[in-house]
Amino acid sequence: MAIFTHKTLYMRKNYIIADSGATKCQWTLIMGKEKKSITTIGISPYFLSVDEMANTIQKGFQKKVDPKIIDAIYFYGTGLSNPTNVIAIKKALKKVFNNATLEIQTDLVAVARATCQDQKGVACILGTGSNTGFYNGKKIIKNSPGLGYVLGDEGSGAYLGKKVLQYYLYKTFDEELMHAFETKYALNKDLILDAIYKQPLPNRFLASFTIFLSEQRGHYMIENIIEDGINDFFFTHLNKLNESWLYPIHFAGSIAYVFRDIIKQLAHTYELEIGKIVKSPMEGLIEFHKKEK
Repeated sequence: MAIFTHKTLYMRKNYIIADSGATKCQWTLIMGKEKKSITTIGISPYFLSVDEMANTIQKGFQKKVDPKIIDAIYFYGTGLSNPTNVIAIKKALKKVFNNATLEIQTDLVAVARATCQDQKGVACILGTGSNTGFYNGKKIIKNSPGLGYVLGDEGSGAYLGKKVLQYYLYKTFDEELMHAFETKYALNKDLILDAIYKQPLPNRFLASFTIFLSEQRGHYMIENIIEDGINDFFFTHLNKLNESWLYPIHFAGSIAYVFRDIIKQLAHTYELEIGKIVKSPMEGLIEFHKKEK
């Protein structure tokens, strides 16, 4: 049986880089000088079984590439600090790409490699969920504990979306915002509670309401929700990481990108240096793996 070292992985010609959040997974197929992008739903062991993940991957790549010619897969995803989840991802990938060698890393490593490359820095995720850690140029050596959307995920889409629903259900919104919400969404209390407590993927459901926040920018209640939610991330995580004041802080994720003005404003208040803010780490990951070949 062949033994593949970390360096051997990077010498492969046909490989896939996958960046998966809770909501969607972006795949980039690289074959020599050619590259192709494919998007599927999020590949998360917390919400999908091994067979469900494998089926999702297979459907995403169906008729686009022969799985047998893929030499390596670099998969970055949510929940992969848990060894059990890593095993599940490996099983799902091997069901589709049984000839490929695998490197499985957390989504936070993806952001760190994409934004810091080989330099020291603080990497942050603000997407459907949230996370942060200090990267020493090679690996994450400090990480704020990820507690998920129920107990944590401060500043994330799920966190902000929960606030939107609270403001609506508690009738905290003024008349203007209540009307705007009811015009946009055909929802009531029973439907909302059913989606959160009985239906699959409640974190995605919660995060979907950040669209309402972005559409209603300028209203003081909306600005308060956004600023308070992202400030909770700064206070709970960055404020407790000494390296936040020593190195640039980089962000990736849809929430970070859409509300980057708030991030910069809060960073100024906390006297922190902001580095890159990107919607997706994919371009940075392509650069990273190209250099490492």
